[in-house]
Amino acid sequence: MRDGVELDDRDVALLREIDTTGTIAAASANLGRSRARDTSRIDDLEAAFGELVDRHRGGSDGGGSRLTDTGSRVLNRYERLQVALSATAQVPETTLEGAVTQVTGEVAEVDTRVGRVRGLHRGIDAETPVQVRIGADAITVLVPSESLDPNVRSTRNNFTGTVTEITRGQTVWTVQINVDGTAFQALVTETSADRMELSTGDRVAIAWKATATRLAQGL
Repeated sequence: MRDGVELDDRDVALLREIDTTGTIAAASANLGRSRARDTSRIDDLEAAFGELVDRHRGGSDGGGSRLTDTGSRVLNRYERLQVALSATAQVPETTLEGAVTQVTGEVAEVDTRVGRVRGLHRGIDAETPVQVRIGADAITVLVPSESLDPNVRSTRNNFTGTVTEITRGQTVWTVQINVDGTAFQALVTETSADRMELSTGDRVAIAWKATATRLAQGL
């Protein structure tokens, strides 16, 4: 969103169609929409984002429309964000609730039911209730014979638990680890799972970076 104007799926579909057909009229027709309304919408978008469509008439090519460099960048950025959001939505999360006990720069410490967790915050004060969200792809699973370097351990959240469930994918497994009654989800490659000889009932350690921990204010 910029200057109160939000780029949405309909706008993206229009820009893509203009890029394909070379004219606003053809793009609107293919989408079953009003050319006048689409033209007006482009004007609104350009007032907020800058020139998105280069529109010209006449000439040897008979005129037409094409995306400007700005239009291409806006479209590409939107598509990258959609891919990132889609990937995030498909990754399981573990959610904890607690209150902030200490804030040091960009990192806040939160007292949760499994213990103290550190994560990035945006303007959160001590004693603020928060949700702590940890993506399954951020968690590293370690067996007792493995250990983190002490310097690395100090920058991570570390807990121990028991493997309660394993869902095998083609190359990635989803592993559920019970930590003091809380189920954590972690993604483990098949190669790593085989190396660790991972199975239900195993005692394991889990670790993840404070920078991969998201804090959401308000419960």
